[in-house]
Amino acid sequence: MLLLYQYDEAADLVLVVTVQDARDRHPQRRALGPNRIAAVGHGAFVLCDAASVTERVGYECRRCGQWHEELPFAYHAEAPAYWRDSDHANPRSELGEEQCVIDDEHFFVRGLIRLPVLDASEDFEWGVWVSLSRDSFERASELWATEGRESEPPYFGWLSTELDLYEPSTLSLRAQVHTQPVGLRPLVELEPTEHPLAVEQREGITLARVQEFAERLLHD
Repeated sequence: MLLLYQYDEAADLVLVVTVQDARDRHPQRRALGPNRIAAVGHGAFVLCDAASVTERVGYECRRCGQWHEELPFAYHAEAPAYWRDSDHANPRSELGEEQCVIDDEHFFVRGLIRLPVLDASEDFEWGVWVSLSRDSFERASELWATEGRESEPPYFGWLSTELDLYEPSTLSLRAQVHTQPVGLRPLVELEPTEHPLAVEQREGITLARVQEFAERLLHD
């Protein structure tokens, strides 16, 4: 992993811009590995490692009053909102690191919703799950290791992660799933509605909003 230090004079921040390494090249349906839990809502979220954390000079948390040295720029859901612990015992269900099947009827892929951060040099990321049709899921699986797969047209899907910081619910928001080059997760583009998450994806957020995410997710 490559760390590039950059000073943002306008925001008076020291940023660590990271480049993803080979660990992000996940095989299809590989077993979930250990992660640090960041928050628990309708599903568990994991706080990414250094490759997804922007280090700041620090911030004072308004929830606990303590000084924190890092501001996370990404949170990831471990499973779709519809996955239950009992599904592990179902031979027709499978939860991998990048794909999920429930009862051989419901199909999900993992992707990223990126929110531009207007006063920082990188985007904030929500790691989410999106349900696809069987045909789209099978097509994505066929192209999983195919170079040039990013030329594939986007797949229609339904957001299948509940982000409790937003009202109304984020479940079942309409989305387009854009395939990325081999080794990179797809990007999830929400339908341009007035839902707060869709608005933030279109218009961007500020570092103050990123701090609000941390204060909520790391303490709730």
